[in-house]
Amino acid sequence: MSGYGKLQIGNVTLDNNIILGPMAGVSDLPFRLLCREMGAGLVCMEMVSAKAITYKNKNTNMLMEIHEDEHPVSLQLFGSEPEIMQQAVEMIKDRPYDILDVNMGCPVPKVVGNGEGSALMKNPELIEKIVKALCQVSDRPVTVKIRKGFTEASVNAVECALAAQEGGAAAVAVHGRTREQYYSGQADWSIIAQVKEALKIPVIGNGDVVDGPSARRMFEETGCDGVMVARAAQGNPFLFREIKSYFETGETCPRPTSKEIYDTVIRHADLQLKYKGEFIGIREMRKHVSWYTVGMPGSAKFRNQINQMEDMDSLKKACGLLFNEANQ
Repeated sequence: MSGYGKLQIGNVTLDNNIILGPMAGVSDLPFRLLCREMGAGLVCMEMVSAKAITYKNKNTNMLMEIHEDEHPVSLQLFGSEPEIMQQAVEMIKDRPYDILDVNMGCPVPKVVGNGEGSALMKNPELIEKIVKALCQVSDRPVTVKIRKGFTEASVNAVECALAAQEGGAAAVAVHGRTREQYYSGQADWSIIAQVKEALKIPVIGNGDVVDGPSARRMFEETGCDGVMVARAAQGNPFLFREIKSYFETGETCPRPTSKEIYDTVIRHADLQLKYKGEFIGIREMRKHVSWYTVGMPGSAKFRNQINQMEDMDSLKKACGLLFNEANQ
């Protein structure tokens, strides 16, 4: 019976198997750092276009920045042409990521329309080719992230996962929803169990893990080797600490105080400024602040204010007022 503990992916040992999933526009360096500090065993970067790497795109370089304190970290590529993806991997050899992941689950129309992301699940042979091509040039373990299937009528996660294993993948993460579901409805954990049953390499389960008890159920119901947490961590990096505590002590540690949440918001904003400058940093921080403050008294009205924030001073002031009110 698998459960919480260390996890070996290729030659990389994770000190625990609770993983921050890759989220475009969310799992950037500042957020990953916070999740790692809170106890995530592996943090996954936002997906990066293999083509954009080969074009030496400036924004892509920024997406690939890594902090020495966030290891182990997984860099996620998306693309559909084995040769271009190989070329991209050759070009990023000097970057200090630990695991190379391939996105085969993104449901966004722009990505799918290019035959990338979850569209790859329509072609298991291509999945094997891509993984094989990357394993030839990568000196780090190659993993893939897939979904249940492209549509409910074409559920083929087992076939796609076997193709990835055949190509040389070191692990497979499975999101229990189809592409047509996006993030709605319930994740189907039985498909994760089927993939686990079929594969020899580690399988990481993803979908609807929101706390310690749901992480434990995921292990129990699927037999998976690791659990990936994504949207539930938005505005809540504390979740990793809570899940760890649940497995290590049998109890969930107390929720963070409003002072700790406030301090984390400010630290998060400081990191955004440091890595992205005030203009981009504060604008990107708006969505994080609204996630951090969900459910707090006065937070609905506060969300209108958030979109007016243009500098660190206005962010600190607005957050200070909200958190003070919450403490009254």
